[in-house]
Amino acid sequence: MDKTYDYVIVGGGSAGSALANRLSADPANEVLVLEAGRPDYRWDVFIHMPAALPFPIGSRFYDWKYESEPEPNMHGRRIYHARGKVLGGSSSINGMIFQRGNWMDYEKWAQQPGMQDWDYAHCLPYFKRMETCLAGEDEYRGGQGPLVLERGPADNPLFGAFFEAGRQAGYPLTNDVNGYRQEGFAPFDKNVHRGRRLSAARAYLHPVMDRPNLEVRTRALAARVVWDGTRARGVDYIHRGRLRRALANEVILCGGAINTPQLLQLSGVGDADELRRLGVTPVHHLPGVGENLQDHLEVYIQYASKQPVSLQPQLAMWRRPWIGFQWLFLRSGPGATNHFEGGGFVRSNDEVDYPNLMFHFLPIAIRYDGSTPAGGHGYQVHVGPMYSDVRGSVKIRSRDPRVHPALRFNYLSTENDRREWIEAIRVAREILNQPAMEPFNGGEISPGPDVSTDDEILDWVARDAETALHPSCTAKMGTDDMAVVDPASMKVHGVEGLRVVDASVMPGITNGNIYAPVMMIAEKAADLILGNTPLPPEHVPVYRHDRT
Repeated sequence: MDKTYDYVIVGGGSAGSALANRLSADPANEVLVLEAGRPDYRWDVFIHMPAALPFPIGSRFYDWKYESEPEPNMHGRRIYHARGKVLGGSSSINGMIFQRGNWMDYEKWAQQPGMQDWDYAHCLPYFKRMETCLAGEDEYRGGQGPLVLERGPADNPLFGAFFEAGRQAGYPLTNDVNGYRQEGFAPFDKNVHRGRRLSAARAYLHPVMDRPNLEVRTRALAARVVWDGTRARGVDYIHRGRLRRALANEVILCGGAINTPQLLQLSGVGDADELRRLGVTPVHHLPGVGENLQDHLEVYIQYASKQPVSLQPQLAMWRRPWIGFQWLFLRSGPGATNHFEGGGFVRSNDEVDYPNLMFHFLPIAIRYDGSTPAGGHGYQVHVGPMYSDVRGSVKIRSRDPRVHPALRFNYLSTENDRREWIEAIRVAREILNQPAMEPFNGGEISPGPDVSTDDEILDWVARDAETALHPSCTAKMGTDDMAVVDPASMKVHGVEGLRVVDASVMPGITNGNIYAPVMMIAEKAADLILGNTPLPPEHVPVYRHDRT
């Protein structure tokens, strides 16, 4: 007789790794993790060396290589979206930047129907439970969790100049963007420990792989949820070319904001009329599945450096053996950091209550794919609005789970989004041209001085912007007509035995990189699923901008 697991977790990425750890802590729970990607082999330098992050992105071995539909407001471009095709999911290929978002993000969540227990006070203890912040444990930061966080060090002179330039432009400095005050510039926390990437799989999953009640299967692509009426009974999945079935008392979808709505739709949960048109028999009409898609778009503003202090020489081929030696044997050197060691959050205008722009500073001019502009030393900021009011969708186009769904983000489609983009570029230039940067400022490389008017800025953004790789919100928590997931249980509305825990359940995108919020959601969801008494809310002082 086929084995029935207590929990089948679909997706061994960020949320799935955390859930697998927490749910299997009770030996009575039989847990199976189905991950469509490959194992994250310990010897794989492209995953575990932090500075090697440009290599997995765009590689078919590590990346699902999604593309959006042609974006009408971006000259019809298809925007490339990297997603991790490996155990650990996108936490195994991302930029390793750890940002919780602003405390007011969670206050906005809590204002929505049924979401009162997702305010900052209720989320903070789960943020703390998951982390060991090496910069110091306090009322805001944890010190006993699986995710070890290193900060900075941001000791390249370009970082110091950039922080001072932000202050000269009228923006504050802060001690910790994940603590009392997010607004301002500071060194960043990163998911790097002892010179190695600390993905969700390495932090949560590998330390408990020897549990007899936990099984992890890689290269197992979920095809559909198996139903008994409207109750989930398991998952059909493709493994080594064969269709197999895993039975479960509960199925938990952790595939992320693209794969989770795709699997729901393939399984008959979504807009019933749209599903019928594709030949999918509806199990439950839930029109919010795949809607409300949100993301962060960003551009690189690049400058030449007059002084030879950037990381440019480290790109030389002849240096790579030494960099590799330092990393492999000493866990140090240029290979042991993600180089996204500092940045900040600011308000682009006085109408917003909290920061709506994010800056990542790099002491080199380079793109995610590793390409660099012609010339020598340089530096850049990644900048983009955090609260775009555009909304998109994820919709299947085939009953075949191997066919990527249609992604429509609708970037730059609203007047407010376009206005904030103009403000973002002007704020970035204001900072980068302060006196503190003058000793290094060799002139703007990209977009260049020829891009100056509002229309020219928007045209450049439309032609050059890339996703910051933060898709979210496509199976949102809540109790309204477009909600998909019950915030008190993580159960999918209208069916039994099926839950969702990943970035798709966020009702609104947070201010910053979304890895930390996803891990917090998984930690909090584990208690909800197990029926544990939730951690008590922690009310701490937080910074609020005084608009008067």
